[in-house]
Amino acid sequence: MAEIESAERDGAGPEPAGAAEAARRDGGGPREYRVAELAAAAGITTRTLRFYRERKLLPPPRKDGRIAWYGEAHLARLRVIGELLERGHTLGGIAELIGAGERGAEVAELIGLEAAITAPWSDETPTSLSWTELTAAFGDQLTEANTVESLAQGYITVTEDGITHVSRRLLDATLALLHEGIPLAAVLDASRKAQEYADAVAEVFVGLIRDQLLGALADDRPLAPGEATLLTEQLTRIRPLARTVADAQFGLALDRRVHAEYDEALRRRR
Repeated sequence: MAEIESAERDGAGPEPAGAAEAARRDGGGPREYRVAELAAAAGITTRTLRFYRERKLLPPPRKDGRIAWYGEAHLARLRVIGELLERGHTLGGIAELIGAGERGAEVAELIGLEAAITAPWSDETPTSLSWTELTAAFGDQLTEANTVESLAQGYITVTEDGITHVSRRLLDATLALLHEGIPLAAVLDASRKAQEYADAVAEVFVGLIRDQLLGALADDRPLAPGEATLLTEQLTRIRPLARTVADAQFGLALDRRVHAEYDEALRRRR
């Protein structure tokens, strides 16, 4: 935001007033704004608004003499810019998105598509434990080696007061396995292998979505009007399917492996 802050320090004179004030339509026609009014409606300063205009982030206003009039489309654009800045986009990246919108894809549609792609696909709830709670839960299993392995696998982050685990469900499952007599080191070893297989399954599903649905994003051509919205709706419907497929495949794989192990154990006893 340094560029915007620099623009904030530039001087800006008051908006000229005159007979063109009568051209403003507050009644039955579309609402129009002068610079200060538009900035206030968007929650920014007039200097920031002028800076956006200089960066070609806003379409030209309607001119009536010396007065520039802005409409609802300008206000909507400013709100989109604000949302993109909050999401961490740079002004250069925002200009590219807006350019794509002006070539045929609505910026709001592109924002929705980005959110559908990058939003978390899991619904795991992080949970925090103090050092006292951690010691009570894990006892002598809370070794330096196990802590290092948990950090390496991305399950925990360490704070001064204790740790934060990435998933309440995984933490509960780990504690349940410990209560059944399985050492934490063995649980973490199995977890590392499971992560590798889970990553492979995720890559298969992501590849399916990338190749079959999102190929248009890799093309140079702009998205057709409504195409980003259609892709967003498809991704929204597909999200729960990914979890269903993974869960069903894992359950079926367990059936196959358990029966194979049981048959092998019977064969050895004969």
